[in-house]
Amino acid sequence: MPSSMARFVVEKNSLRVTSPDKISGNYNSAIGNFGIPQYGGSMAGNVVYPKDNQKGCKEFDESGISFKSKPGALPTIVLLDRGSCFFALKVWNAQKAGASAVLVADDVEESLITMDTPEEDGSSAKYIEDITIPSALIEKGFGETLKKAIRGGDMVNANLDWRESVPHPDDRVEYELWSNSNDECGVKCDMLMEFVKDFKGAAQILEKGGYTQFTPHYITWYCPQAFTLSKQCKSQCINHGRYCAPDPEQDFSTGYDGKDVVIENLRQLCVFKVANESGKPWVWWDYVTDFQIRCPMKEKKYNKECADAVIRSLGLDINKIEKCMGDPNADSDNPVLKEEQDAQVGKGSRGDVTILPTLVVNNRQYRGKLEKGAVLKAICSGFEETTEPAVCLSTDVETNECLDNNGGCWRDKIANITACKDTFRGRVCECPLVDGVQFKGDGYTTCQASGPGRCKIQNGGCWHEARNGHAFSACQDNGEVRCQCPVGFTGDGVKNCEDIDECKEKKACQCPECTCKNTWGSYDCSCSGDLLYIRDHDACISKTASQGRSTWSAFWVIMIGLVLAAGGAYLVYKYRIRAYMDSEIRAIMAQYMPLDSQAEVPNHVNDERA
Repeated sequence: MPSSMARFVVEKNSLRVTSPDKISGNYNSAIGNFGIPQYGGSMAGNVVYPKDNQKGCKEFDESGISFKSKPGALPTIVLLDRGSCFFALKVWNAQKAGASAVLVADDVEESLITMDTPEEDGSSAKYIEDITIPSALIEKGFGETLKKAIRGGDMVNANLDWRESVPHPDDRVEYELWSNSNDECGVKCDMLMEFVKDFKGAAQILEKGGYTQFTPHYITWYCPQAFTLSKQCKSQCINHGRYCAPDPEQDFSTGYDGKDVVIENLRQLCVFKVANESGKPWVWWDYVTDFQIRCPMKEKKYNKECADAVIRSLGLDINKIEKCMGDPNADSDNPVLKEEQDAQVGKGSRGDVTILPTLVVNNRQYRGKLEKGAVLKAICSGFEETTEPAVCLSTDVETNECLDNNGGCWRDKIANITACKDTFRGRVCECPLVDGVQFKGDGYTTCQASGPGRCKIQNGGCWHEARNGHAFSACQDNGEVRCQCPVGFTGDGVKNCEDIDECKEKKACQCPECTCKNTWGSYDCSCSGDLLYIRDHDACISKTASQGRSTWSAFWVIMIGLVLAAGGAYLVYKYRIRAYMDSEIRAIMAQYMPLDSQAEVPNHVNDERA
């Protein structure tokens, strides 16, 4: 799409030189559009500048140079000069020699640009796919500063930081993929198709869980007004030159035309729109992968019939999709494709979309290899810390820092409770919520259970002990965070509670006939002779008197019960007799004087019988 005001935004990461002091500070660097940037992470390393092959256009093995780090040493960040060969080839040669990252120093004073992959050819295709280390372009002046320090014998250490490369404002990530349905455009198309197949599962998990909002996009361009009637525009465009795509085979006389690609792009946009309206936007991934497999250009199946078969197999409404697509021959704008052309223009922090494929995460263009693991890292770095879904915390995506010394956070080894919470960017120390009980503290050195139910968790950190079938705890489950020894004990309530000898301290069994015996947590009192100890009154009484009282109590309880039963029986009897008499009287009176509340009773006294 031609534009006289194209706006390009270079995605950057922070580069900080930590030593020597004379050049320490923060510098900008432009992320390379190949390899795997460590989105959400950082890398500290030692910067080296090779004495030979300083542009990196030849393999370093030929010069006997190795960048492999020795055990315990910092990773090696190789500084190379721009020029003479592709950026990607420089990085590939450094990677093979053991480099962990590459900085390419610009050879002219200019604003930073994005190092992109070369145009596809057989020699470059293989190594581009195999580049796994991150790389960045730095300004010429900064490059000269680094070289001067290295030549002067200084140890130059630097830290590459990608943690802020993707904004992470909340618990949902919005991302979009600018792609093309053309499967005959070389290495990039092959990489795109492979990525869509590999990433489909993770994308659908994130979308179904509500963690992400994905939107597919397709680049089109328009044919200049003066050439709309030309053979080239007619074969590559629809809607009278408004929406065009390059010829797949770059040959206007054979195979598929560019307009076939535009129509399929439009169909895929409408598949997403219809699926999204039905509440299942993730079906787009099913359609695109199935279409790639079932309808390839090589087998001459890249057509409407094959596409419709895929749509029907997914249970989508073909009529709605065709209505969405509109008439490709109409001399008017297509609303769906017009919206796509408008979206290609950069807004906010995102530049114009000019490269296929392009991935945009939280309105920032992704730079690096279009590979499942690398893209998932970029998406996961877009979540606000502690809100990442489980897929972002798998060992394939990040390292669990809580496994190493518990992340430096508080931990109760006995209860197996920790304040360490693993996140995509690292870890946070937050007192946990366990079985409805909230722990409070700084998360690093202390966390104490608080609120109702805290005694369920390790007795709230208070003293507790059990003996001879009796258990006592100093935890008070009343919402307060404190430990108090129970009745019968004395101590700090945390480490110890000692039994009080009630007998020795004359707190029990004070009656003259009482004999006191101390027990753990309590006491036992006994009385001499036939006396019985009453604990509530701390007194001894005669067992005979006690038994007599019990006998008379039982007698009066029985008598009262009999009286109540007799009274109840009398009331029932009286009620039933009265009801019976009332019914008899009503029956007699009804023969002579019908009541208002009932029909007149017929009199058969004078009936004549045959």
